[in-house]
Amino acid sequence: MAARSPAKNVLVFGGYGAVGTSVTRLLRERGHSVRTAGRDANRADMALDITDPSSAAAAAKGADLVINATGSEDPELASAVTEPGAAFADITATSSYVDALSARRFQAPVLVSVGIAPGLTSLLAAQMHRKYPGAIDIIVALGAGEHHGAAATEWTARLVGSRFPDHGALVRNFSAPVTVEVPGYGKRRVYRADFSDQHILSREFKTPVRSYFMLDSRLATFALAMLTRLPWAPKLPSAKPLPGTTDRWLVLARSHLGAISYMSGRGQSHATATVTASVADFTERLQPGLQHLHHVVSLNEMAQATGYKVAERP
Repeated sequence: MAARSPAKNVLVFGGYGAVGTSVTRLLRERGHSVRTAGRDANRADMALDITDPSSAAAAAKGADLVINATGSEDPELASAVTEPGAAFADITATSSYVDALSARRFQAPVLVSVGIAPGLTSLLAAQMHRKYPGAIDIIVALGAGEHHGAAATEWTARLVGSRFPDHGALVRNFSAPVTVEVPGYGKRRVYRADFSDQHILSREFKTPVRSYFMLDSRLATFALAMLTRLPWAPKLPSAKPLPGTTDRWLVLARSHLGAISYMSGRGQSHATATVTASVADFTERLQPGLQHLHHVVSLNEMAQATGYKVAERP
């Protein structure tokens, strides 16, 4: 494990949800002082409606770091909590939200691409790009057997049937499959999905970076690919449970020459929380303005901080 930094005062919005509960516990285990805030006064240390920016700003006073684990994606919230001087970290994979944050000026650090995808995926791709400059594929494999929180479920539902820009074209989520060898899964069909880091890294690296997605169950992956074709799919209010048996996750970066680098583990929510909690150990490196995880830490540092090992194949 990486050396611990001095204890921080951390405020966690939604510190009692699927990810927030683990973030809060892990931060306290690392010796940080943590308060939780949210609408549920019975589960949070303080009752707070984060849709009220002035209340969020007041709650953030005295905090070194504010973590948003609610799934709420409001640029006004980021502006409000950073005004008193706190750093702000957001667990999001939504491209439009990251773009909205990019258009703002912040007085304090705002850190995004925190989690496993984006997050670990960005770190894997960044290291791959340094070794093998050129196009990169990112593959995200998740276990459909895990019970996900409401925010993750809603995020997946929004992808079904929608399209995203891809180097001059529009691509529908869960379409355009390619067949690849995925460690631990064998040859699998993986489908395009709109994770925000593919856009960020494509612009930064000046080369195509494309994200692909699969579930542990072939049937569940196929079901998503079929569901996204339905004309009424974009109107789905929420994702339906899909068949799956495991909580295993794997994230992988593949160079245009075929080299791969990947990390894996059990429990997506716990892994996201583990990466997020580790951010408190690196807050001294943060600079005012929007940053991404791969701008702040290296892949090896994150592997040490989280305990997730990096495997490589040339």
